[in-house]
Amino acid sequence: MSTRPDRPARSALALPGGAGWGIALAVIAAFISGLAIYLNAFAVKQLPDAAVYTTLKNGVAAVILVGVALGLGALRDARRIKRADWPMILAVGVIGGSVPFILFFTGLAQASAPGAAFIQKTLFVWVALLAVPFLGERLGLASILGLIVLLVGQAVILPPDGVRWGTGETLILVATLFWAVETVLVKRLLASVPTSVMAALRMGIGLVVLVGYLAVTGKLASVALLGTSQWGWVLLTGVVLAAYVGSWFAALQRAPASVVASVLVLGAVVTGALSAIAKGAPPSPTIVAGYILIVAAAALIAAWSIRAARRAADLGGRQATGHAGLG
Repeated sequence: MSTRPDRPARSALALPGGAGWGIALAVIAAFISGLAIYLNAFAVKQLPDAAVYTTLKNGVAAVILVGVALGLGALRDARRIKRADWPMILAVGVIGGSVPFILFFTGLAQASAPGAAFIQKTLFVWVALLAVPFLGERLGLASILGLIVLLVGQAVILPPDGVRWGTGETLILVATLFWAVETVLVKRLLASVPTSVMAALRMGIGLVVLVGYLAVTGKLASVALLGTSQWGWVLLTGVVLAAYVGSWFAALQRAPASVVASVLVLGAVVTGALSAIAKGAPPSPTIVAGYILIVAAAALIAAWSIRAARRAADLGGRQATGHAGLG
């Protein structure tokens, strides 16, 4: 999967650029995502309402990311953001950092667990489909094969057996599509907006919307009733979320969106491994086969992307040399 070159955003962190580093950061984000999903399964049960939990967790992440961004000169960088980019930034906060969380958890309460999990895990498919027309990314034969194997691996791990489509499944699908659109918007914005600023704005704007939702639904008062252990879960998962968003956006700034979304599926393997360790029992051979398919597919897609990036760099270098000779 390759993409046309964009002007990279200046990063105060001065991390190396390039698709290779982007994929490495996506792997890190996948590990963090796998840990986050495992922790969230416990944490959400400790609070009286999923929307309250999501709002507080996102609030912790927002505070951390805003603090990091300010320390890296966010005020200066924010003044340089183009006026035309602000509508997209606001959209990211709404369709990425707030509304999908509400839709997802509302749908989760109504949908079957296997169906909900499978629908949400198809995010990489929607991102790949959107990245071609809107980001100019190209899907080669190897990447298409990788996407198919990735989907098969997901179906092996989370077979949507006996799924009856209803309101819950529809809400989860809409949330997944929102996150796919957000990924494309963020990829475009990161060509000019620093990663730390974009992450802070995404979570900050999203937090405002989520707090407004709690206020309108009358759930805001329940925050004052939370105990120490409940706040402990909120803080822990909020820190993990901040690390995930930061690494995810840093990966998107460097590598094609379709590749990053595909590599993030490795998080399912991490979650499965953590669950197996906690239970003290290995997963079934079928599940292990699914994990192997996911790892193999992600590796294939990553390798193809790095190779395509190197070819593009070599071609650009030869063209630059040719122009210099003509001069």
